[in-house]
Amino acid sequence: MLDRSYVVPWGKRGSMSAGAEAAVLTELTHDSTRLPTGSRREGFERSFAETVGSRHAISVTSGTVALQLAVRLLDLAPGDEVITTPQTHRATVQPLSDHDVHVRFCDIDPATLNIDPAALEGLITPRTKALLLVHYGGCPAEMDTIMALARRHGVVVLEDCAHALGARYRGRSPGSLADLATFSLRNAKNGTMPGEGGLITCDRDDWAERLRLLRTADRGTRTVRTGPARPGVLPWTPYDGPLHRGSVRRPGSDATMPEAVAALGQAQLTGLWAAVGRRRALAGRLDEVLTRYPFITPQSAPAHSEHAYHLYTCFAERQELRDLLVLALDRRGVEIQLRYFPQHLLPQWRHRGHLRGECPVAERSWFDRHVNLPCHPLLTPSQEDYLVEALDESLAELNGGTPAPLAVSATACGRK
Repeated sequence: MLDRSYVVPWGKRGSMSAGAEAAVLTELTHDSTRLPTGSRREGFERSFAETVGSRHAISVTSGTVALQLAVRLLDLAPGDEVITTPQTHRATVQPLSDHDVHVRFCDIDPATLNIDPAALEGLITPRTKALLLVHYGGCPAEMDTIMALARRHGVVVLEDCAHALGARYRGRSPGSLADLATFSLRNAKNGTMPGEGGLITCDRDDWAERLRLLRTADRGTRTVRTGPARPGVLPWTPYDGPLHRGSVRRPGSDATMPEAVAALGQAQLTGLWAAVGRRRALAGRLDEVLTRYPFITPQSAPAHSEHAYHLYTCFAERQELRDLLVLALDRRGVEIQLRYFPQHLLPQWRHRGHLRGECPVAERSWFDRHVNLPCHPLLTPSQEDYLVEALDESLAELNGGTPAPLAVSATACGRK
């Protein structure tokens, strides 16, 4: 139904900070300074680092590029092992395919869809170099347990925080919970950037400097003069001729975030918590509907966490119920997208020897149980009301046509 117009769309273009962003863009069109100077970019990086609670934030052109450069920092060598999650978008694990390493997929916790620490410990070997995890849907992973395991075995931990901007874990933000983290500012994420953008956060000064070199095409070049420079046409263009010699310390790229994107990102940070608050409020209403029906449960965040609700996820008891629910919602004009197909079963990873049965919890979740409902701050109040009513009607239909009474509130159940 690619051409269908849904009453409640999965995603919607636009921004909660449209006024502030329009003002920024107007200012940029009249700005006579050179945009590559980076003053807005540097200001956005400082603000983002402060928001997350990290020492450094290095901006790049997209979340995918952020992951690629972060993986470069791991200095992976042939024979190294990297553990990651099957429950994520392919961009999370794709950078690993560029390296001659053994990727081990760790099964997930069925309630959170994050890496299961109990399954993780059995995968760590003396060859394990790094762990690449995701806070699925904005639900923080159990980082204290994971980091304790990683420290005990000397494993570097990289957080993919594409879903987690605005989440909290024991009072701290994802992006400051591990050794290294990446964020995506793509329009579909918890920011509403009209385009692409990404950031890498870390506390290590040497990593931050390497990242600044890697994101540019020329910062890694060293020029050595072996003799006096010859005059140039203009004072700043001396010509060394045969006496010039250069060397490249490391390869770079052209991944510097444009000033306009940085300026928009700065404007959006002021509206971040309002946007996350809208997501949480809608999630609370959806949770309350689900408490009426025993055959479906919402994703469960740890009690010491605050969910960012990039995705709203719930679980049916079995495949038949899940499929019927998806069809019932679709008939009522609610757009459903299921996130994400288990990564280890994609062709590029099957080619490397990964097979069905490797991560049974993730596989059962995808094929039999999980449903993602629209949950974003650009839904209108009437669309939110319609979504809540459509969910209740669809579940009642599966319940034999009778709406179940509301037994207990979502707050009383400890839902976030």
